[in-house]
Amino acid sequence: MENYELIPKVDEAQEFIEIANDFSNPLELIREAISNSFDAKAENIKIEFSVESIEGESTLIIKLIDDGHGMDKDGLQSFFDLGNSSRRNDKTTIGEKGHGTKVYFNCKKIIVRTVKNGVQNMATMNNPFKELHQRKIPKVAVEQSVTDENNGTEIMIYGYNNNRRDKFTHDILKDYIKWFTAYGSVEPYFYERENRPSLLLKGLGCDQFEPIAYGHYIPKDSKNISELFDEYIIQAPDFYCRRFIKTGTLKNFPEIHYQAIFVIEGKKVRYSYNPMLRRKGYQAPNGSYTVQDRYGLWLCKDHISIQRKNEWLAFKGQEFTRFHAFFNCQHFKLTANRGSVDNTPSEIMIDIKEEVEKIYFSIIESEDWRELNWLEDQSEAYQTIEKEKSDYKWRIERTNKTNIAEKDGRVYVEPRSEIGVYSLVLRLAETNKNLFPFYIVDYDTHQGIDVIAKGDKTTPIQMSKLYYIEFKYYLDKNFNHSFENLHSIICWDTQMKHNETVKDINDEERKLVIVQPEIDGEYLKYFLDHPRKAHKIEVFVLKDYLKSKIGLEFRPRSRDAVL
Repeated sequence: MENYELIPKVDEAQEFIEIANDFSNPLELIREAISNSFDAKAENIKIEFSVESIEGESTLIIKLIDDGHGMDKDGLQSFFDLGNSSRRNDKTTIGEKGHGTKVYFNCKKIIVRTVKNGVQNMATMNNPFKELHQRKIPKVAVEQSVTDENNGTEIMIYGYNNNRRDKFTHDILKDYIKWFTAYGSVEPYFYERENRPSLLLKGLGCDQFEPIAYGHYIPKDSKNISELFDEYIIQAPDFYCRRFIKTGTLKNFPEIHYQAIFVIEGKKVRYSYNPMLRRKGYQAPNGSYTVQDRYGLWLCKDHISIQRKNEWLAFKGQEFTRFHAFFNCQHFKLTANRGSVDNTPSEIMIDIKEEVEKIYFSIIESEDWRELNWLEDQSEAYQTIEKEKSDYKWRIERTNKTNIAEKDGRVYVEPRSEIGVYSLVLRLAETNKNLFPFYIVDYDTHQGIDVIAKGDKTTPIQMSKLYYIEFKYYLDKNFNHSFENLHSIICWDTQMKHNETVKDINDEERKLVIVQPEIDGEYLKYFLDHPRKAHKIEVFVLKDYLKSKIGLEFRPRSRDAVL
């Protein structure tokens, strides 16, 4: 027997596939491209998406151009390598893992033309994703030449994401850049960057390049609350905005610094700068989202949003939606695709959560928060007053137009709702004991059928057969209860015709049968009939029934009516 040494090996092709697939959101290509341009100290960045016909196939083409310091042979090697970052120990750069550019491999072809110090390297990689799935490491052909061009890099990517391109519209790209890339960084709210690069974007559906403003947009503080209320009244809270900027160190790790900006924003403030937010009466672009989908607390590294942690603010339901908040710490440890901070040591995460909670409670205990609550209270009070005024005016107008009927010295008001139908039946039953062939023993509108009734007034309830009676303002073809155990329906009116079908919640269907009176004194009868069931459900249409049975007819209230 002999002793020996094992050296673990790596399945290179599989690792390339895993890393390329780990970038599940195809938009992450833009994040990586912009980060690389920042690390290359570019002053100008240009991003263009287009579709061209190549060999009869509509092909998505992505062009990424910057005037950074470019790449030499070693830099180009690092660009295509896995885990080989030339910036691993450079704290001034974003890239550190050597994983990001591998998101480009999900395509049919990559061409990289880069110039550094008078030397041009033209690199071409064909079918990288196909090669990897065939267990091959794709090769890169490089042509080198001398040039007098300035430093910079141009990357062309063909057939990315299997040519699926619905996520690459101009609106979606612009929104992603402003939220999830170095160009949408929250850094400007803490530091002044010496050389801010410019960025031109042309996404699908856009005919020309658009200059994108640097930095994530955070609105300025609004006017004082008195001015807001005077100007917007009940909508004043929707126009409220306050920034809270905090910096500090962690309690148990005083060498670890953080920067945080928490903003309280009303919905009108958000609508004013974010066209991707869905709202009533507005046709949002494709890729739009709700406040709950996007806002709350974002944890950041390099001042770029990485992961939402709204559960850290979930003290009062969805109160996190009030916040547009970012907490940046350079000691977050990111997963390979930069999609999560879950690799961060737990003891650091505990300290960070405590800092977030301290900031949150300092805000809700602040004078600004009390001012917002006052503004909301005033708005609600004003809204209540205005609603009561409006309701009062509407009720007066309706009262003057209401139909009434008089009988035996009593005035009855034509019902306008289900509860109105029930009230009318109760009042009529007081003076017309035999008006209906049943007696109500229980009424509950909160759940299920409205009324339980019995057939006579002498038999004790415990000995009586009880059945359901449902009240409706109007009877239509959709009955939101079961026909099972239903004796009768009482409604004010119906527009349904003879032999039309009514369906219950169990999809049981019955036909409405209308029977004309055969002799004087009878009334027009309505039944819901089922050919295989003995019981016909009678429908009392009060508008007709009361006129026929007791001569009660409703007419408009006269101008001199006192009731």
